[in-house]
Amino acid sequence: MNQKFYVASCVFTEEYPALSFKVQSYIRERFDLPIIRCCVKNYKVAEFEERMPENYRDEWRAIKHFEKFPPGSTMVSVCHNCSAIFEEQHPEILRESIWELILSDEKFSYPNHHGEAITIQDCWRSKENFAEQAAVREILRRMNFEVVELPENHERTKFCGYSLYQPQPPRNPALAPKKFLHGAKGLFQPHTDDEKFQLMHEHCAAIQTEKVAAYCHYCLRGLKLGSSKAFHLAELLFEESGQN
Repeated sequence: MNQKFYVASCVFTEEYPALSFKVQSYIRERFDLPIIRCCVKNYKVAEFEERMPENYRDEWRAIKHFEKFPPGSTMVSVCHNCSAIFEEQHPEILRESIWELILSDEKFSYPNHHGEAITIQDCWRSKENFAEQAAVREILRRMNFEVVELPENHERTKFCGYSLYQPQPPRNPALAPKKFLHGAKGLFQPHTDDEKFQLMHEHCAAIQTEKVAAYCHYCLRGLKLGSSKAFHLAELLFEESGQN
């Protein structure tokens, strides 16, 4: 049997600690998967611990920071950086998005949005992960959303919030050069705050629905800066469905 483990993501958890806790609890209870915090051994361990809210810090510290899993096992990820780094640093490990894992759960209780239209925002960091993209859309359909596509979707997307308009952490191109160095020509260039604000508002002006769903925390930051009513897919699943 293929062993799976879940990478909780330092950045996602810092940004959404309560939501991350709900996701981790679900992963443990429904699938009994081991959980690690980070995709890189010894990466800013104490720094991320201190950045967690005080009421969650001890629980975060109790999660193993990193572990090397056997070849042929599968890392389940909520973060596209984690997935890209594992793809290049640990090619012997298979990769699966959390959305694909959730779809395998026949008992998952999806909230009902009664045919409400929602735009789906694909992410540049995962633009060629068609299995993840398909899973995201199927989950939205199971929540009874009408999924509205943007012209630049799937592999055509050029969006990852304003993260592409500022220098990236040196770790990323060093550990995943195929994605974040050779595949990122012209991206991650410095922009002023005013320029980022303008770029995000221009992007969001093209969104025709009231709501937009993203499955990347960087995308969500940009959508919110552009004044969209944006939701992380995990929010829609775990903060409305009663899962815990």
